[in-house]
Amino acid sequence: MNRSKLLIPGILLLTLAIAAYYFYKSSSENQSEALFTQVKKGEFKIKVTATGELKAKKSVKIRGPQGMRAAGIYETTISDMAPEGTILSEGDYVATLDRTELAGKMTNVQTEIEKIQTQLEQAKIDTAIELRGLRDQLINLNFTRKEKLLNVELNKYEPQSVIQQTQLDLERTERDYQQLIKKYELKQQQAMAKIQEINALLKQNLNQLNIYVELSNEFSIKAPEDGMLIYARSWNGKKEPGSRVSAWDPVVAELPDLSDMISKTYVNEVDISKVKKGQDVKVSIDAFPEKEFSGLVIQVANIGEQLRGYDAKVFEVVVQLHEVDSILRRAMTTRNEIIKDVYDDVL
Repeated sequence: MNRSKLLIPGILLLTLAIAAYYFYKSSSENQSEALFTQVKKGEFKIKVTATGELKAKKSVKIRGPQGMRAAGIYETTISDMAPEGTILSEGDYVATLDRTELAGKMTNVQTEIEKIQTQLEQAKIDTAIELRGLRDQLINLNFTRKEKLLNVELNKYEPQSVIQQTQLDLERTERDYQQLIKKYELKQQQAMAKIQEINALLKQNLNQLNIYVELSNEFSIKAPEDGMLIYARSWNGKKEPGSRVSAWDPVVAELPDLSDMISKTYVNEVDISKVKKGQDVKVSIDAFPEKEFSGLVIQVANIGEQLRGYDAKVFEVVVQLHEVDSILRRAMTTRNEIIKDVYDDVL
C-alpha cells in the first residue's frame, strides 16, 4: 500500500520532467533558427517608417455667421448638416444653426419697437393737444390786445388817470401775449426734442432688428465654392449635428483641394535625426495596400510634442504627395517610408 502511494507521485514528476525537456529543447531550436539568415548582396535602404493621415494642403473654410458676438450670441448648436463627403457646388446647402437664442432676442426687440412706436404716437398726440391749447390762448389774448388798443384810442380824451389805467392794461396784455408766444415756441422745441429722442431710440432698435434678421439668414450656411464637404474638427472632436459652434471659432466645415494632398505624420524622437527636408518618401494607403505613391518631405518640426498614444516625444513631419488619384480622401491612414540612404551593392 505504501509502495503504491509513492509510485504515483513519482510517475507524475517523471512525466512533467520529460514534457519540460522537450518544450525547452523545441524553444531553443526555434530561437537558434531565428538567429541565422543567409547573407546576400543587393540594394540596402536605411529608412524611417511612420503612420500618417492624408490631408489637403489647401482648403476653404466654411464659416458660420461672423456677427454672432456683436449680437450677443457666443455659442450655438448645429441643428442639421449635409452628410460628410457630399460633393457641393457653390451656393449649395451645408448646415443650419439653431436659431432659438436669436429668435428670443428678435422677439424682445420687436416688443421694444412696438412699445416705442406707441410712445411716439402718444407723444405726438400730447404735443398736438398742448400746442393747440396754446394757440387758442394766443388767439384769445390777441383779441384782448385789440380791445385794449381800442380802449386806449377811445379814452384819449378822458382824464389822465383813466388814460394811464387803459395804457397799463394794454401793456400788461401785450406782455402776456409776448410771454405766451415764447412759451409756445419753447413747447414746440421741447416736443420736437422729445420726439427726436424717441425716434432715435426707435431707429436704434430697428437697426438692431435688421442685424438680427441678417444674422438669422446667415444661420443657414451655404457652400462658398465647389468641393467635397468635410466636417471641421476641434479639440473635442468632429463638428457634426448637435455640436456647439463658438463665436470665436465659427468654422463648421471645409472644402479641401483634393488635387494637392499631403500626409501629416509624427516621428519618434529616436528617429527624427534621420529625417530631413527634401528626402524621398514612399506612401501607401491602408485602404488600398496595392497602391503606392511617391512623396517628398517638405516640413520637419523643430520642437517635439507629447501626443496621446505615444510613449515618447514626437515631431511632426509633413510629406507632399507627387501623384493625384481619385481614391485619395482626406483622413485616410497612410504608411510613410522616409528614405534616408540607399546603398546599391552591399552585403
